[in-house]
Amino acid sequence: MAQMTSLSTALPGRAARRAPTPTAASGVSAASGVSAASGAGAASGVSAAAPLYQQLAHELVSLSGQGALRPGDRLPSVRTLSEQRGVSVSTVLQAYLLLESRGVIEKRPQSGHYLRAARAASAPEPRTARGSAQPRRVTVSDLVSRLYGAARDPSLLLLGGGHLDPSLLPVERLSRSLASVARSAGGAGVAYDPPPGLLALRRQVARRAAECGVAVSADEVITTFGTMEALHLCLRAVARAGDAVVVESPAYYGLLQLIESLGMRAIEVPAHAQTGIDLPLLTAALRQHDVKACLLVPNFSNPIGALMPDEAKRELVQLLARREIPLIEDDVYGDLRHEGARPRPARAFDKKGLVMLCSSFSKTLAPGYRVGYVLPGRFRETVERLKFAQSIATATLPQMAIADFLDNGGYERHLLRLRRALADQVARVSDAVAEHFPRGTRISRPRGGFLLWVELPAGKNAVELFERGLSHGVCIAPGPIFAAKPRFATCVRISCSMPWTERVASGLQLLGKLANEL
Repeated sequence: MAQMTSLSTALPGRAARRAPTPTAASGVSAASGVSAASGAGAASGVSAAAPLYQQLAHELVSLSGQGALRPGDRLPSVRTLSEQRGVSVSTVLQAYLLLESRGVIEKRPQSGHYLRAARAASAPEPRTARGSAQPRRVTVSDLVSRLYGAARDPSLLLLGGGHLDPSLLPVERLSRSLASVARSAGGAGVAYDPPPGLLALRRQVARRAAECGVAVSADEVITTFGTMEALHLCLRAVARAGDAVVVESPAYYGLLQLIESLGMRAIEVPAHAQTGIDLPLLTAALRQHDVKACLLVPNFSNPIGALMPDEAKRELVQLLARREIPLIEDDVYGDLRHEGARPRPARAFDKKGLVMLCSSFSKTLAPGYRVGYVLPGRFRETVERLKFAQSIATATLPQMAIADFLDNGGYERHLLRLRRALADQVARVSDAVAEHFPRGTRISRPRGGFLLWVELPAGKNAVELFERGLSHGVCIAPGPIFAAKPRFATCVRISCSMPWTERVASGLQLLGKLANEL
């Protein structure tokens, strides 16, 4: 990536500033991408009478057309460019907003403005799935086992996993917390901590829940072995073998495996890449079938990264409340919004205790600690009994270490850095996929988390790409594992959980080459 210092020299100063050659057009290059620009005097230029911000925007695009700016380059800060050009901060802001609106540049949280690849700016989002909304037995475990088996190979570049690279986690700080609590806890550190779990941690969870609109006491929180145990307990509390459970389509394969292991059936309701589950189709499914629960991920769903708007969450909760159907909410990605305030969970709109909120610190702090929790609502006593019967207690020392980390204010500082890093990594991987994968590839645009859902053109087989990638040392997640029955044959999930390195860049370029050869 070009440095800002060298980039600054490419930008003309105020004394050298000239309006581009007058043309009939007004505004910047077409939204089809930066490469459409060819400098001053091009058909996409601006007239001498155009507002100053349009002239500035056009000059920035012209620099990209001349090669002075390349996709991925960081633009000067608003204040820096204002001083260089001798124009107001407002003018620079307007120029950047214009380029953002046309997909030419992107703003990365707490990082700045970056030039986007032309194809990434114009790549369409994956199409919404078609769903039959019929209860199905789930059969994904065999293919998932192959994915997990490959993930155990340390020589592979893991671009299909759902956990963060350790370099992004506060490993040293957590290790110090763990050592400190181990020394001070004495016998309590090696004793069982039966349900509902460590009080200090439950207080921290309740405090954080209140900050995003969920008013609960520590007594309403039960700690678990990660989110998966929380989801497992909730499903067992409200449904039995043979019952129908609604999931989004595509759905995280771990949820599908859970339904499969309990002998339940999945009703797959299509989800939009931006707004999540289709509520009219969900309503129709509820009318047609005896649904015992809905198992959904409203905030940055896995794999498509959808974020349900608050109004849709409220409508969802009310829809299910009228039918007394529990909502099991997986909120494990809720803390990972790239920019802006943390989204509220659906539980924030629950007035009847029917929303069972499940989450953990596996995606943000320490996947190996396996510290999760559930807010089970009206099902608390049942979930607590099931927790004791299933695992007796959650490991004590990891709970203590997480509670200490939260209590000392380290979590928010860590989240701020992590969100910035993930936003940058998602943008870089998106641009690489757009550059190297076959023409016609569709790419999701998540506003949180670190997962991309990529739809290849018709005729490209995701499982074959998975197999070829493995043979070349790169692992991705094939689309068919994200459905109850084999579907999404042209889709793959790519993780942006690793810091950008030459190895990651080369791996994505290789995947693109293999995809083009399919």
